[in-house]
Amino acid sequence: MFFVSSESSTNPPIPPWTFLSNHGHVLICITQQPDIRLSEIAQRVGIGERAAHRIVHDLIDAEFVTQRRVGRRNVYEVNLDRPLRHPLESDHFIRAIVEPLVGEIPPSPPVSDAS
Repeated sequence: MFFVSSESSTNPPIPPWTFLSNHGHVLICITQQPDIRLSEIAQRVGIGERAAHRIVHDLIDAEFVTQRRVGRRNVYEVNLDRPLRHPLESDHFIRAIVEPLVGEIPPSPPVSDAS
């Protein structure tokens, strides 16, 4: 005798984990919108603003992201040619992860003398 689950096999339960870490999600946000605010990163990723700030600075400290001021805003730029850190992926670059997820990467806003 066979029993069929009442749950459809085409809609398995959604696991609580994701393939990308919060650092990966923040990197995607910055790549999509170089002048994004920390509050918006936090909202999109589903983390607090302090966590977003810490992650952005982790990425800056590791030279995956650079930060500059344009007027009153921070503008970020992702170093797409930086190699991934883990030995399993160290022969690949950030570009390999970001480009398929983001598509065309928007340019950073130009530096302006206006405040």
